[in-house]
Amino acid sequence: MNQITVEELAKRLFSSDSSVQLVDVREPEEVRTAKIEGFINLPLSQFAEWGNDIQTRLEPHKETFVLCHHGVRSAQMCQWLTSQGFTNVKNITGGIDAYSISVDSSVPQY
Repeated sequence: MNQITVEELAKRLFSSDSSVQLVDVREPEEVRTAKIEGFINLPLSQFAEWGNDIQTRLEPHKETFVLCHHGVRSAQMCQWLTSQGFTNVKNITGGIDAYSISVDSSVPQY
């Protein structure tokens, strides 16, 4: 599985790179606690609500970064997206927790 560090993510975000899709698979409560702007929220627990129309929600060949709290749920999502024909998916290692520690301490840890 392809991965991206939180430092690499920050460089891409700060460059205003619009060529990438940003997906956050955490629960809505988690997103309310801590978030990074620009990510769409597709909670894994609500898979039944969005799983069947993933091809219309996201572009299968666009570079896609997937975020969760520590990197476990996002890794699951990356594997699933790849199985659905997505060709350029990257797991954000360490998740939003690592982002808060290494990149932006204003993002709350929980």
